[in-house]
Amino acid sequence: MNLSLSLPLTTRSLFFNLDSVSSDGHRLFRVRPRRKIIECYSSSRLSINCQSSDPLLVQAARGETISRPPAWMMRQAGRYMAAYKKLAEKHPSFRERSENVDLIVEISLQPWRAFHPDGVIIFSDILTPLPAFGVPFEIDDIKGPIIQTPIQSEQGLENLHSINLEKLQFVGDSLSILRNEVGKNAAVLGFVGAPWTIATYIVEGGTTRTYTTIKGMCHTAPHVLRTLLAHLAKAITEYVIFQVNSGAQCIQIFDSWGGQLPPNMWESWSKPYIEEIVREVKRRCPEIPLVLYIAGNGGLLERMKVTGVDVIGLDWTIDMADGRRRLGSDISVQGNIDPAYMFSPLPDLTDEIHRTVKAAGRRGHILNLGHGVLVKTPEEAVAHFFEVVKNMQYDSIFKPDDVSKELASLTST
Repeated sequence: MNLSLSLPLTTRSLFFNLDSVSSDGHRLFRVRPRRKIIECYSSSRLSINCQSSDPLLVQAARGETISRPPAWMMRQAGRYMAAYKKLAEKHPSFRERSENVDLIVEISLQPWRAFHPDGVIIFSDILTPLPAFGVPFEIDDIKGPIIQTPIQSEQGLENLHSINLEKLQFVGDSLSILRNEVGKNAAVLGFVGAPWTIATYIVEGGTTRTYTTIKGMCHTAPHVLRTLLAHLAKAITEYVIFQVNSGAQCIQIFDSWGGQLPPNMWESWSKPYIEEIVREVKRRCPEIPLVLYIAGNGGLLERMKVTGVDVIGLDWTIDMADGRRRLGSDISVQGNIDPAYMFSPLPDLTDEIHRTVKAAGRRGHILNLGHGVLVKTPEEAVAHFFEVVKNMQYDSIFKPDDVSKELASLTST
């Protein structure tokens, strides 16, 4: 197999070693100098044959031929797990849990130890980088994120500055440790929010159900909103590169609230800024797969594909077979089990997993939920989900005639 991975000629030395100590039953991690991480943003690159050792999830994201679909779950680390709830009782602040290296690593690894998914995503939040470029925020247990000084005018833009990645070193250290912990057994995933989605919080001052302020700015203060979105695109791009340099092998872009825009508005106010991120990341880290997920994306699939990402995440309201027909065979897909299926009898969940995998086809599919894991999801169901997919083999699901029909249906669209 002759598969190449581009690496730069220039490197930055980021050295670390791992110490682990036991504290109240939780594993804690400390960072000490030891290892070199290779940066991916040099313009000079050299090719080596090493993709064969890439995790299954990364291979699927690239559309390579593999033996079974890889699987992970959005929000797979979190409130449905007893271990997480126990830890949260001792550390009630979400900001502490998502900004302390020891806690980030412990929480991220909880589902890995319990279920061994094919992807281990860092426990973090799309708003985590905001203070690093001039937007402080708080998180209220009831109201959620609160930004005391929303940006709705040119004066508000004056508080923005270039992203200071030193303020996000806890993210980088956590990713490096996670990469070391899971080794070649799973892909380490990083993630970011898309500029439009991040802007909804910054403009509205927190969560909203109507988006009236930011949608109104599209007409009343377009120059202010475009300046904000452009700034966010640059900051998020640097944050993606930072995560990759720290150990992330795949990045998911969450345009969580992009689906709140009519398709023509998304085309104007979200898509160009996602494209800017994708172009620059692909230039500097061409081998890193990028996933784009939008909740309620049924009206946006074809437009999402044009952004240049490698994988389109489907929510559960889209039929997987229909999504595949609309997107074609030249891009990978992720999803899209209804999270409510995790509360169904296990045989029904098994049937839905098989139906989804068969509809997605034997190449370029990452099995996931169509949204995040729900709070009271039984851990037994999560364990069953991963057990089922690990016991699947494409060769037994797809017969030669099935593959021919699948290719014919995709190429005829």
